[in-house]
Amino acid sequence: MSSPSCHHCVPASTNTVSPLLWKSIIPGLVGFALMLSMLFGWLPAVVSTTGRWFWPLIAIIVSAVIIYSAGRIYSAAWRSLMKKNTNMDTLVAMGTGAAWIYSSIVSFAPTLFPQLAQHTYFEGACIIIALINLGSYLESRARQNTSDAIKKLMELQPTKATRVKNDLTETVNISDLNKDDIVRVKPGEKIAIDGIIIKGKAYIDESMLTGEPNPAHKNIDDNVTGGTLNTSGSFDFRVTKTGKETALAQIIKMVEHAQKSKPAVGRLADKVSSIFVPIVILTAIITAFIWFFYGPSPSSVYALVTSISVLLIACPCALGLATPIAIIAGTGKAANHHILIRNGDALQRCRKLDVIVLDKTGTITQGKPTMKSVMTETNQDELLQIAASVEQFSEHPIAHAIVQASNEKQLSLFDISQFQSIAGQGVEAKYKDQLIRIGKESYLTEAGITIPKTVLNHLNSTTDTNIFISSDKDYLGCISINDPIKDGAKNSIQQLQNIGLKVIMLTGDNINTANAIAKQINIDDVIANVLPNEKAEKIKSLQNKNLVVGMVGDGINDAPALAQADVGFAIGTGTDVAIESADITLMSGQLQGVTNAILISQSTMRTIYQNLTGAFGYNMLAIPIAAGALYPAFKLLLSPIIAGGAMALSSLTVVLNSNRLRRLRLKQPKTH
Repeated sequence: MSSPSCHHCVPASTNTVSPLLWKSIIPGLVGFALMLSMLFGWLPAVVSTTGRWFWPLIAIIVSAVIIYSAGRIYSAAWRSLMKKNTNMDTLVAMGTGAAWIYSSIVSFAPTLFPQLAQHTYFEGACIIIALINLGSYLESRARQNTSDAIKKLMELQPTKATRVKNDLTETVNISDLNKDDIVRVKPGEKIAIDGIIIKGKAYIDESMLTGEPNPAHKNIDDNVTGGTLNTSGSFDFRVTKTGKETALAQIIKMVEHAQKSKPAVGRLADKVSSIFVPIVILTAIITAFIWFFYGPSPSSVYALVTSISVLLIACPCALGLATPIAIIAGTGKAANHHILIRNGDALQRCRKLDVIVLDKTGTITQGKPTMKSVMTETNQDELLQIAASVEQFSEHPIAHAIVQASNEKQLSLFDISQFQSIAGQGVEAKYKDQLIRIGKESYLTEAGITIPKTVLNHLNSTTDTNIFISSDKDYLGCISINDPIKDGAKNSIQQLQNIGLKVIMLTGDNINTANAIAKQINIDDVIANVLPNEKAEKIKSLQNKNLVVGMVGDGINDAPALAQADVGFAIGTGTDVAIESADITLMSGQLQGVTNAILISQSTMRTIYQNLTGAFGYNMLAIPIAAGALYPAFKLLLSPIIAGGAMALSSLTVVLNSNRLRRLRLKQPKTH
């Protein structure tokens, strides 16, 4: 956001944001009270009897308010000056400091100044500080990077484990586990730490790592990862990694690193201020010089008054609101379209994206396997009945999809016997004295069953997981299991491509399935067979090509990549960790939100540029008046009432212009 530099932007937390808000409220109340009282003529003249005690009291109150509210601003401005830099801090400190000091002198010694110059500018200094602090407060809230994502990752790992020692079991804290310890895991339990199975077998839900919904079958000598879930079966494993070596710890480390390495948002006001401040200072010096040598008597006083007026008017209230108000309006518009934006940095970067990287499962697809079709030369319902009758005893998600399809058709299940699960291959059972086999192509072919080549050729070009069925030595048919592509995904991807973005699909799935899905949704670039720790590296490699990269994902395995990307988009239907690691959350779960977020970003940044141009444009018009351009013809110097009204009008203009974002028309999600 464009507010005073980070020197006085405090970290966002419940202990630091609240004081910053008070440092906006207090000077705001004092400043607006003075401005309204001045506009309605309620304030005494500085030379009046009442004014002799009233204005010194006001000077003391305002001095305390400014010291409390703007101490960081003046300190930051001084540090910048020592480094020979000028920025928003310099502009704010210069304008408010000049108004504060000048007004304090007028309050205590009004007769030192001519009648036209016997005015105070306390209200201007207070209002400017209030609005600048408000901008900093809004920025600190928008930019806060809490540790929620890290905490949620840590919560995935259980705190205790069942250790096996001398054939006895004991419950211990994870911190007490050492390498080569034996740990027992029961069905439904989370795996405590990384290791290798030495006894038993199970299906492990590894979606936190792979993003895939189907649990993986694990047997002896297979690796297991801490934080994953044992969905069925019981097993013992030997601990191979502890502490910071575990896969979960490595993911946490990647998320932390990526979040800390994010670039800060460019400060537009500071960039303009670096040029504008020297111009203002030079203008004030020239103004003082002209009035001192060519102005009326007392020329020294007029020189002081006009030069201070130039410094004061150079810091309009609108500048403090130019960016924060636009950000609020933009993020509010996004929220109305179910797009939650975590910080202003993301909103700015979003319009500069070159590449959008899409995770497959849960982002492009629904992440829920369902039965797509039954291929057989006999009765399809009968084949489905046979398959469901066997698969009802399996815990595998594909088996659940087959049984669910049978239930939806209200098919009754047959009596079977001698059910057996063959790890990693399929299942078999006896039905009417015939051996029914259901599983992979290799499982059937190794049993001497021939699957027609025409069937295999047809299935090789699909995105489905195919389950083959046989009876004794006869091939019966095939059931295709599909993770459906989300409604509107193809249309949304087309929109992203239409606005000039390169779309890449990134997945841990095999290349054939990935390519088949990519072909359906018109994605030309596919990166497949990618491990979780490699996803962030793939994003980084694109960034190393000077590309601004957006990443869209929904799984825990996507968290490091979401954090590494210039803009991370989390699907709102995904995991909490992915959402907390991302910059933008698409609560609708639809890719249309990415396009809308980019359009909102473009409109918001355009509004910010307009606001800043208007604020500085106001300065450029007002500075000649403050310098005394009207005095030769009209004998007028800048009136504090006019200055206050102008500042209020410029602020109102910024607010109204920013609110136009609320009327921005966005496209609604469309289906295929």
